[in-house]
Amino acid sequence: MVQDMINKVALVTGGGSGIGRATALAFARKGARVVVSDVSDQGGQGTVALIREAGGEAAYVRCDVSQASQVENLIKTTVETYGRLDYAANNAGINGEVSGVVTCTEENWEQVIAIDLKGVWLCMKYEIPEMLKVKGGAIVNTSSMNGVIAPGTPAYMAAKAGVIGLTKSAAAEFARKKIRVNAVCPGVIQTPMMAASVADVEQYMQQLTARIPMRELGCPEHVADTIAWLCSDEAAYVTGVAMPVDGGLLIL
Repeated sequence: MVQDMINKVALVTGGGSGIGRATALAFARKGARVVVSDVSDQGGQGTVALIREAGGEAAYVRCDVSQASQVENLIKTTVETYGRLDYAANNAGINGEVSGVVTCTEENWEQVIAIDLKGVWLCMKYEIPEMLKVKGGAIVNTSSMNGVIAPGTPAYMAAKAGVIGLTKSAAAEFARKKIRVNAVCPGVIQTPMMAASVADVEQYMQQLTARIPMRELGCPEHVADTIAWLCSDEAAYVTGVAMPVDGGLLIL
């Protein structure tokens, strides 16, 4: 991977595992200094350790993205630590409870929307002013194939569809300010969060693989490399896109 992000600063929320960890490592391989955020200190610090072991520069900041004061502190600490903010991968999210429209509880609805949708908005609310100071930047928000197609749980689908709309709104508003905003829509990606959401992981994987045109499951690195590309100058004319990373699942 070309080191074309030297002297730049990248922030990754939900960076303690899965897609977030892979994204933080991808930014570091491209030469960026990386701030890793998560609610799991062990996971976040583990990602920082991996970056440092590989010769990169990184710092960890604990943050619950559903809390405005914590997000504000995250961005403030990022700038205090590294002097600027150029890229952001707003990736923190949860699946929530498995439920239907009728059986979904109000508590579950509010928690999923608060983290998966409000959290993305809060991050951009505080990231964008810092990017304006350096006259540009790039943001990638993590949506999902369930932001586009069913089946899926109602709160999660509503949140991820909302992320796509929010991404387009921000992209249109800040295009002339040289801030690009895109989203990724991961398909079936082998992550700890996905494994924790089903009872029989192996059977579930086999069933899903059979539905994917490429006949293989995705890995976190597939999504991470896409995020890093969308933030890079190679994607300088790309904004407002919700890009599937799904082995062709959404074409069916």
